[in-house]
Amino acid sequence: MFEITRYESRKRVRGAYLMTVGFILLAGLYIGLYPSFAESGVEFETYIENLPESVRNVFGAELSTIEGFLAVELYQFLWLLLFGIYLAYSGGGLVAADVERGRLDLLLATPVSRARIVAEKYLSLLVPIVLANLVLPLAVWGGVRIVDETISAADLFAVHLLSVPYLLVCAGLGLVLSVTFDRADIAQRGGIAAVFGLFLVDAVTVDTDYEWLGTLSPTRYYDPGDVLIEGTYDVTGALVLLAAALLLLLVSVIYFQRRDIN
Repeated sequence: MFEITRYESRKRVRGAYLMTVGFILLAGLYIGLYPSFAESGVEFETYIENLPESVRNVFGAELSTIEGFLAVELYQFLWLLLFGIYLAYSGGGLVAADVERGRLDLLLATPVSRARIVAEKYLSLLVPIVLANLVLPLAVWGGVRIVDETISAADLFAVHLLSVPYLLVCAGLGLVLSVTFDRADIAQRGGIAAVFGLFLVDAVTVDTDYEWLGTLSPTRYYDPGDVLIEGTYDVTGALVLLAAALLLLLVSVIYFQRRDIN
């Protein structure tokens, strides 16, 4: 069991390590800049209040605190957007890359079901998700202590734990496209567009007549700012995202079982 997952996971270990190191370096940069940022005396809150409402919704945090600063600079963009895009891009190549290069025919010639192929390839994306979520909070907590600031360890780890369903949804969006298209580049670009587009939809429709459109975006159900600044844990939102990830996986399996492989 899980031979495909183990094989695919081994291929992702090096990339996951490099990505996690990159996250740590960027987190260190942001944390190192915070003391100068806080001492600058610039009224960033007033500046943000004068921005268009859609832009304020993207920021959506109090920059005057280390929690708000990290929520915006590290988690709102690096974690929500860039990590989500990375997983959607990776998910887009899970099946389509093998179809495009003719490798899938060899795998299908073995006594392995299509459902198992799709599910186990999807599970391999847990490697970067788990590694980054285990290592980065430790690095952030240590970095915050180095600059003589404090942050709730419980809230910090909750931010990462509650992000797992969101990241699985991003990977699931890529997977759906991967079983739909025979070309990996199309599926991967589509995954990037899907995550970025849904991120923008949620941001620009808040407090408008079209706010209901934001319910289609996974970012509506996970807000790192609420966790870090207010200590509010949206468990219901996490469950909704987990259900959405399972639904995306199920849709991918069903569609792939019924399609022809050219």
